[in-house]
Amino acid sequence: MADIKYVFVTGGVTSSLGKGIISASLAKLLQARGYSVTIQKLDPYINVDPGTLNPYEHGECYVTLDGAETDLDLGHYERFLNVPTSQANNVTTGRVYQTVINKERKGDYLGKTVQVIPHITDEIKRRIKLLGSGNKFDIVITEIGGTVGDIESLPYIESVRQLKWEVGSHNCLVIHLTLVPYLSASGELKTKPTQHSVKALLEAGIQPDVLVLRTEKNLTSGIKRKVALFCNVEENAVIESADVSTIYEVPIRMLEEKLDQTVMRKLQLPVEKDPPLKEWREFLSRLKNPKHSIRVGLVGKYVELPDAYKSIAESFVHSGAMNECEVNVEYIHSEDLNEENIHERLRGLRGILVAPGFGSRGIEGKIATAKYAREHNIPFLGICLGMQCAVVEFARNVLHLEGAHSTEINHKAKYPVIDLMEEQKSIMDKGGTMRLGGYKCLISKDSLTYKAYRKTEIVERHRHRYEFNNKYLDDFRRNGMVPVGINPESNLVEIVEIPEHKWFVGVQFHPEYSSTVINPHPLFVDFIKACIG
Repeated sequence: MADIKYVFVTGGVTSSLGKGIISASLAKLLQARGYSVTIQKLDPYINVDPGTLNPYEHGECYVTLDGAETDLDLGHYERFLNVPTSQANNVTTGRVYQTVINKERKGDYLGKTVQVIPHITDEIKRRIKLLGSGNKFDIVITEIGGTVGDIESLPYIESVRQLKWEVGSHNCLVIHLTLVPYLSASGELKTKPTQHSVKALLEAGIQPDVLVLRTEKNLTSGIKRKVALFCNVEENAVIESADVSTIYEVPIRMLEEKLDQTVMRKLQLPVEKDPPLKEWREFLSRLKNPKHSIRVGLVGKYVELPDAYKSIAESFVHSGAMNECEVNVEYIHSEDLNEENIHERLRGLRGILVAPGFGSRGIEGKIATAKYAREHNIPFLGICLGMQCAVVEFARNVLHLEGAHSTEINHKAKYPVIDLMEEQKSIMDKGGTMRLGGYKCLISKDSLTYKAYRKTEIVERHRHRYEFNNKYLDDFRRNGMVPVGINPESNLVEIVEIPEHKWFVGVQFHPEYSSTVINPHPLFVDFIKACIG
């Protein structure tokens, strides 16, 4: 087996330039050329994982099949590559330090002084190499969070410097993503911020091999030449990344800019003709040439930051393209909804999704939304807390159980139709202690959900502490809300439906985490189909 190739993607000038999208796009192109590729994210904050972070801080918390709570960029990796990620694909500074401190406590360092170099950097390198161990992958792409020059990123940058020296430059390559701002007053693109950013990288001992320049306006050959000259890179290794209408265009743009060819040449990999990317181009064609257009409401409590619902938003893109439909998502704050204004606020929507979340804020707005969708026969999809709100609403207004609620919100609820899972009752810690990752679910054949999946056994990802209270199962079934998906081991209700309704489905799991460009999630596809009508 040939040596594993390592590609590092760093960022400069400003954050949120799209390192994750560039990493995923490069990985997609290399995958299309027949290489086995994976991507990992190194996050420089001290939280052990993003599970305890407020979505306003960090966007959504993404969950892998093996139950890791990770950065939302892992969602991009899976959506682009159509390959599941794992615990090893997201590393935080908190996790690195926790491991090193645990080793020190056990005496692994034999009483030596424990330092950032070599102990922290050794642990970072171990985790980078761990992903490629066992010859599972030909190429490991590692995205380093934050911006070059940040104090917290320095141990990662130093680890890259050491690794490049250890494995040799033909096995390790650094891509640096920076911004070339456009000054409208003078009508100029400015390269000075890029020069300063590369200088900061050079001071840390790393010469970037490839520069990817984010820009609003197309770069001239003169600008590329200037950047190449001042930043010590070949001119053909200066890559333009202009703004595009959808992130899914980026792989095609990077193919046109020959990013993959440049990387392969520098890693001494054979460069043959360009991959056709047939399925990808077909998806883009459907996305850009819709035959229908609909408005769908997403009701949640973090709507000011769309990244809080990133996977749901992308699932709408995938399922919309599959149905040749432009899905215009209207983000609606659940705190603003009540019985008085709900008709006005939700009027004209072709479908409604009640989003997942935690806590009491905005909960009554979500419950009122479920009632509105049920009574007006509007296609409804409730995810996690969204399903639980639909259950509470049904209990109150159809079963007439006044005071029905989830014990998460009211621990003294008269009718606790949603209750804390048995194994969660003794847990006090918040991080990584929920029911996390992939669990089996058996689906009834005479259900909408079966028509979507076309199979009776599925595995979906979870992130919750509370569940449907089986004490009330028969009452719900008799009155028209039917449990159609059950976990075979624990007997937990995973899916509820209202058969009399046009399309009303609540799921305890997160289908949005499994939707990809090539395999849009069947529930989302069927939901959008019902919305089109």
